[in-house]
Amino acid sequence: MSSSLKFDVVIIGAGPAGCSTGYLLAKSGLNVLIIERGSEPGAKQLWGGKAYAQPLREVWPELDKEAPIHRWVSIERFSLVSGERVVTLEYKLGRKVAFTTYLTELVSWMAKKAEEAGAMIISKTRADEIVIKNDRIIGVRSGSDIVEADVVVDAEGINRILLEKIGLVSKLSPEHIGLGVKEVLKLNSEKINERFGLEDEEGVSWLVIGDVTKNIPGGGFIYTMRDTISLGIVMRVSSAYDAVERGELNKHVSEVLEDFRTHPYFYRLWSDAEVIEYGGRLVIENPVETMPKKLYMPGLIIVGDAAGTLVNTGYTFRGVDTAVYSGKIAAETILEAFGKKDFSEEILRRYEEKIKSSYIYDEILRHKGASDLMREKFLFKDLPRLLTGGFEKILEADYEEPKIIDGFRKTMRENNISLLRLLSVMIKLVSKL
Repeated sequence: MSSSLKFDVVIIGAGPAGCSTGYLLAKSGLNVLIIERGSEPGAKQLWGGKAYAQPLREVWPELDKEAPIHRWVSIERFSLVSGERVVTLEYKLGRKVAFTTYLTELVSWMAKKAEEAGAMIISKTRADEIVIKNDRIIGVRSGSDIVEADVVVDAEGINRILLEKIGLVSKLSPEHIGLGVKEVLKLNSEKINERFGLEDEEGVSWLVIGDVTKNIPGGGFIYTMRDTISLGIVMRVSSAYDAVERGELNKHVSEVLEDFRTHPYFYRLWSDAEVIEYGGRLVIENPVETMPKKLYMPGLIIVGDAAGTLVNTGYTFRGVDTAVYSGKIAAETILEAFGKKDFSEEILRRYEEKIKSSYIYDEILRHKGASDLMREKFLFKDLPRLLTGGFEKILEADYEEPKIIDGFRKTMRENNISLLRLLSVMIKLVSKL
């Protein structure tokens, strides 16, 4: 790159938020540069899971026909695990709400759409600094070169180093971060269909809590792809550290994942599968407390994970669709600014106003109590023991069939679970999730 380069808009990061912003702006005729640190768009995206379709369709109406969709989620499962005992709840979906895919593939598709619209993407290029002059953002420095722009869009993701440098965010603390690790298991589509009870193009999204994370706040996840299975766990970093300090956790996170994969109840689904990939990434656990002080400056807009747009409901995570939608709102605001030839804080603050009036912010606020609830060890230890133990006493009786209430009362006594504590947590569960 040369220091003489000038673009209408420079976007830092070719993830879902950066690509959606770049696509919409380039489609509208602006001169757009997207700077990507990885070897290619999507190369750093270690994620394989579920994406909600409708917000993506608003940017790419052709999504259903063209995007790298592996399977449409037709079954949602939720399991509580205590030892080898498992209680599972299943819901059958009636329409195409979400799909499974690998983010490497999805982002690569989004990036191609942006390039086809006219955006320029430069990979293997690191943005070292957001450049400020006379109290406004004027561009991005990479090495010794500066690329100037009327508007810079920060889509750098969870590692918000550039925003830390200009004072818009603080470093993330362990309380706000979850560590996710996953394996990809290779299994042909016929076996996946047979073992998970699926038809072609149907998929499963499965959340698991309890012993799979050694009772540490977090959970396990299972997503069926076309001919692979994405299996992993997420653990709250601060809770895991505290458990190690108390001597309650003496295994590396990779061993915890291995125990999950080989659990008798789940292992039967992939016993002959081959592990073809392993990796880890950080995720934001508490979006409300990690959002930047503001999402704009003169000449700057912040989108996606960098803006804290992840929705953590406690029973599902929404990050791809919210990132894409934040990019849509950013593009609308930037086009308005170019129409007025005004890139001041007064104009760009409308982006934050639109974000806060969108479904993204509504969802973040509606589920803000989920993060506090996820600190409740009762949910990850006592509740799985109560439900699995109670059903064991009710359903595995040899002679006398106990009343349901008696089976659960006995389990509560055996595990020192007080009725008051149970009621307190259940009220929180219903009100905050």
